[in-house]
Amino acid sequence: MRVLPALLLSLTLSGCLPGGDRDNQDGARGSNAGSRCDGSCANASTFLSPADVEQVIRQAAAEAKALNVGATIAVVDRVGNVLAAYRMDEVLTGSVGEVTIASNPGGTPIAAGLESLKLPISAGADALAAIAKAITGAYLSSEGNGFSTRVASQIVQEHFNPGERNQPAGPLFGVQFSQLPCSDFSLDASNPATLVGPKRSPLGLSADPGGFPLYKNGTPVGGIGVIADDFIYSLDKNISDSDRDFDELIALAGTFGYAVPADRQADHITVDAKTLRYSDVDFDDLSANLTSPPALVLGVDGLLVSVPDYYDSANGYLGGQAFGEAASGVRPDTTHFPGRDAFVFVDQANMERFPPSAGSALTAAEVRTLIDQALSVANRARAQIRRPLGSPARVTISVVDIDGSVLGIARSRDAPVFGADVSLQKARTATLFSSSDAADFISNLPDTQYLTPTLTQSTTVQLVDYVQNVINLTGDANALRDGIAFADRSGGNLSRPFYPDGIDSAQTGPLSKAQGEWSPFSTGLQLDMSMNAIVRHLLHEFDPTNVSDVGKNCVGVPFPSDASIASARAANGIQIFPGSVPVYRGLQLVGGIGVSGDGVDQDDMIAFLGVHQAGQILGTLNNAPASIRADTLSPGGVRLRYISCPQSPFNDSDEQDACAGK
Repeated sequence: MRVLPALLLSLTLSGCLPGGDRDNQDGARGSNAGSRCDGSCANASTFLSPADVEQVIRQAAAEAKALNVGATIAVVDRVGNVLAAYRMDEVLTGSVGEVTIASNPGGTPIAAGLESLKLPISAGADALAAIAKAITGAYLSSEGNGFSTRVASQIVQEHFNPGERNQPAGPLFGVQFSQLPCSDFSLDASNPATLVGPKRSPLGLSADPGGFPLYKNGTPVGGIGVIADDFIYSLDKNISDSDRDFDELIALAGTFGYAVPADRQADHITVDAKTLRYSDVDFDDLSANLTSPPALVLGVDGLLVSVPDYYDSANGYLGGQAFGEAASGVRPDTTHFPGRDAFVFVDQANMERFPPSAGSALTAAEVRTLIDQALSVANRARAQIRRPLGSPARVTISVVDIDGSVLGIARSRDAPVFGADVSLQKARTATLFSSSDAADFISNLPDTQYLTPTLTQSTTVQLVDYVQNVINLTGDANALRDGIAFADRSGGNLSRPFYPDGIDSAQTGPLSKAQGEWSPFSTGLQLDMSMNAIVRHLLHEFDPTNVSDVGKNCVGVPFPSDASIASARAANGIQIFPGSVPVYRGLQLVGGIGVSGDGVDQDDMIAFLGVHQAGQILGTLNNAPASIRADTLSPGGVRLRYISCPQSPFNDSDEQDACAGK
């Protein structure tokens, strides 16, 4: 990722770029210009065709040629099927042989987590990075919002906005470690003929600028991801300037004619009174003639490249799936949630993957009611990250058993795809941390193996150290063993590199990496629980003949094994931003509910009120009694938070404190 000299931010924000005539905007948006889709535009005839995919790559490659750089370009559909991975000839003939993961390129390297790894381009690391960026652009977007990897960079760092001292961490702090290749929710493409999704991402979600959503007729149909030139996989730590990033320029060129509708673009959306940042470049910054990009001659200009378990180049340019149709893996519910406009996940045979089911303590009827009532709250709730204003929240809801088994998942119409895997992570995290054996489960997991930049073994980390950190901070030898109810917001408080969150100090959260070791590629317990599995998948991608792929459990994988020795309590990894609560029957923990897809306060409220309303209907369930909630704790003199609900949250009511007293 090379950044050209910065332009004045004021010029960028005003649109007054030197030499720009501002006449490309409607053409760039193609069928999306003037779109007013609000969640109902997706249909069976709206998807990326093979010709669309080829056109997107031609446009991106034309911009790379104009910039005189080599690039690798990936295109996916809305559920993460890789439709093409294209590598320009200049990539392999260039001087850079690795994709380097670095949050602070050129600065002091961090020797922890995924930081400083050098992944071989000759083994396909460039394609893996491009795929992760494309999936991020697709998964974070909907008809109500178009988000890019630059938006992801803005919302996952230690401060929001990045670089603003004494500000809390980003609202989706930790989301980058979702959609993992070891997730038991996300599917893989080991059978290339199976285009049912959602699919996994080789590196989770990306915060490296150069990934955008693709739209047709106002609805998202996929994403494009690009890595180019210096092949550094990073993020933007300083948003006070405006970068001209090669990855972003090339990817933006690919979206010409497929760009997000202007009023759905992230820079029309605010979070905590701060405007999101979609891109630092615009179509007037591009150098290529995108109205007639040259045809690509495969074998001369570049090649489609196979990526094990993601894409087979022998299939050429593929067409994507129409989102919301059974073939995409997401279709309307016809059975469980009448009147809620719900959608469910299905397999290749159109069979539900996660219908409401009984667990060890919850009945199927209780699971159905929990999800139904959470959908009811979501349909009334005012969305935070969607346009037009006044839209309802669009989310995915997961319910799990006390052992992490999935008991049911459903979603709202047009909820962003990333929220499915994340809602399951959240439900499992709240349940695990509320269990009386949470400390023992974490302490007994295999050591985490870090690697040197050249992928040989380096230091190991014992996960029991994180448990001891919590004990040291709280002064409670029974911490994480005493049955205190933890919501994801509570555990997130303990997972920030500054403790308390939002105050720059030398104190680090006990579940976080220490300052100097922390970065979005090295978060602490969250990554360390899944690190071995992520690394195993990368080693498999680089040598699929001799290294088997990781199984469907991210946690408890001993290095260098491919299989977990732990139960599935956190099989797709844990999550550390808000949107979940444990579920109780009196004082007994019986499961957890996770919600993701809108603002984090909305996610909190939908989970909490969903349990409350289900309890009122059934009389058998309840939120954690107030006396055992994590907000009764003040580790290090800092009171933890349990949930935070938005003010005046409903479109159909002037009710203010919807969660108070419940």
